[in-house]
Amino acid sequence: MDPRTRAAVLGPRMLTDLLRVADVDPQLLVTDFADPHPALAHRLGTAEVLFTGWGCPPLDAAALDRMPRLRAVVHAAGSVKHHVTPVCWERGLLVSSAAAANAVPVAEFTLAAVLLSNKRVLEAAHAYRAARGPVDVLGRYPTAGNYRRTVGLVGASLVGRRVLELLRPFDLRVLVHDPYADPGDLAVLGAEACALEDLLRRSDVVSLHAPALPGTRHLLDATRLALMRDGSTLINSARGALVDTEALTRELVSGRLHAVLDHTEPEVLPADSPLFDLPNVLLTPHMAGSLGGELDRLAATAVAEVARYAQGLPFRHAVDPDRLGSSA
Repeated sequence: MDPRTRAAVLGPRMLTDLLRVADVDPQLLVTDFADPHPALAHRLGTAEVLFTGWGCPPLDAAALDRMPRLRAVVHAAGSVKHHVTPVCWERGLLVSSAAAANAVPVAEFTLAAVLLSNKRVLEAAHAYRAARGPVDVLGRYPTAGNYRRTVGLVGASLVGRRVLELLRPFDLRVLVHDPYADPGDLAVLGAEACALEDLLRRSDVVSLHAPALPGTRHLLDATRLALMRDGSTLINSARGALVDTEALTRELVSGRLHAVLDHTEPEVLPADSPLFDLPNVLLTPHMAGSLGGELDRLAATAVAEVARYAQGLPFRHAVDPDRLGSSA
């Protein structure tokens, strides 16, 4: 992992927990598997488990050749696609991810965005600031509120399913589009499976939880965005590539739609993007995932996986290579 990740994820308490279950050199931080330093080469040559995080370089054939004893990779973050290459699976490595732990704050962020969007909190706050006085909320927002509103989730991923759980106590109708999900399973979770176009037409809020894959690029293009109800809200806490930014910008500038965007394409919008100033848009800087104290949840999940490995137990959060093609 990179140094900033190490400092954020493996603080003194988490490092102490890791030292209880594994033989670790606390001073060793690998940022480049090709580093020729003899001491690093020796440690890599004896390593049985890699404890990885954001910034881990690719585990290609050359890197794995330097680690002949490597048996497992425990990732203290979400997606492993950035560093776990096909050769890892060919060599039979076990891989674990803390994606389930990272899904928790993303789902909480989404829940807050859903409830505040239906309540029209962002627009009311802008109106109140501009008026510096009374705002006729009843007259100005006659459809505001969450009672019997419809929320559409695009993707029954780890995050999507967690959002489903968090939405259950509320008086909301929930629709889900996911070509890989079982409709009966979704029904048990309190949601109705439906086609994407149907979901877009029926939902007051649409929240994206699909992975960024070649087949999902610009999943919401101009044609599909046009299907969304006037005044509805798009929440994107997944990946910017899922949405055609130019098409969405046109919809938002017109005022027809609202948006809560934690991810955009490009990841940082140009400084002159109108989305920064629109009263119907809430832009956040890729912060829905684990931050601050929430990083301890990632580390604790990963340390627990190392402990299970040391005891000869299977990973609780093992990554299935057969499902990587349809997951984040």
